[in-house]
Amino acid sequence: MVRINLALQGGGAHGAFTWGVLDVLLQEPDVEIAAISGTSAGALNGAALKAGYLSGGAEAARENLDWLWGKMGAISGPAMTQWMGSWGAGAVAKTLEYSLPFMMADMASRMVSPYAYGPFYSHPLKPIAEAFNYEKICSDHPLKLFVCATNVRTGKARVFSCNEINTDVLLASACLPTLFQAVEIDDPQTGRKDAFWDGGYTGNPALWPFFAPELPDDVLIVNINPIERGATPVTPQQIQSRINEISFNSSLMSELRAISFAKRLIKEGAVKKGDMKDVKIHMVADDDLMNELSVATKMVPVPAILARLKAAGEAAAKAFLKDHKAKIGKESSVDLTAMYG
Repeated sequence: MVRINLALQGGGAHGAFTWGVLDVLLQEPDVEIAAISGTSAGALNGAALKAGYLSGGAEAARENLDWLWGKMGAISGPAMTQWMGSWGAGAVAKTLEYSLPFMMADMASRMVSPYAYGPFYSHPLKPIAEAFNYEKICSDHPLKLFVCATNVRTGKARVFSCNEINTDVLLASACLPTLFQAVEIDDPQTGRKDAFWDGGYTGNPALWPFFAPELPDDVLIVNINPIERGATPVTPQQIQSRINEISFNSSLMSELRAISFAKRLIKEGAVKKGDMKDVKIHMVADDDLMNELSVATKMVPVPAILARLKAAGEAAAKAFLKDHKAKIGKESSVDLTAMYG
């Protein structure tokens, strides 16, 4: 049995890729998930997995993830499902980007505050977040869940765990400030109520909770924001997509750079063995598919694209297990030195 920590990125509807990865991992009998750190869609995936797992094991976790993404796909409506069902991912992305409704909504998000809607404001994810079994999610179980959100006042990441996690925390972790009103959460430590935005700005996802001594050294990152793009973006839509990807990868890249530095110190004997955790990094991604997609497919959960993303996640997870499962517990399968060379 090998134990791993899962780091689940946020990225809107592209989190369906993570759904596919988790579906495969939950069917692997000798892989134990010790802890999950998730942001935005990653937090929703993590909450669904833990609630299901504690209710009925791996199979119930898989069913709960199916339920979550069935609900996510229903947001866009059946008409769009039929219209785009047979299209390729790139065609759907371009059609959404250049469609008048999406362009108008995108423009409105830059010119109209979400606070302007007054009593008509509602968060589309709230009914989904309210339906989670928080008794299971917040239970003191060996499977740990960490959820990251960004404190608007301080600009710092806040990681919620155990009985701190609730509907508001999940909504805060997925709160894009141009679309949703900030989520206010009471902080018993400071005695004040703070507003929170999407955790992707400061921890996408946060890796430092995994440094606890009782957790395994291996971290599997499910990456849904392409680290590299071959072509320079030139259209407004391409530029916006790349800005989004760089912004939501920046905190992760910073943490990986710090881990790379720590690993070098350990290797060179500059720190005493045991003083620093020798984290082993693994990654599952499909940058080719993500390069076909865009901000538009993150924002509009087209069921056909969700299905494509899930299938891609399943394929990527199976390839990872085939190529790198033997390295878990022994060495990283990601060359951090080359990444930052």
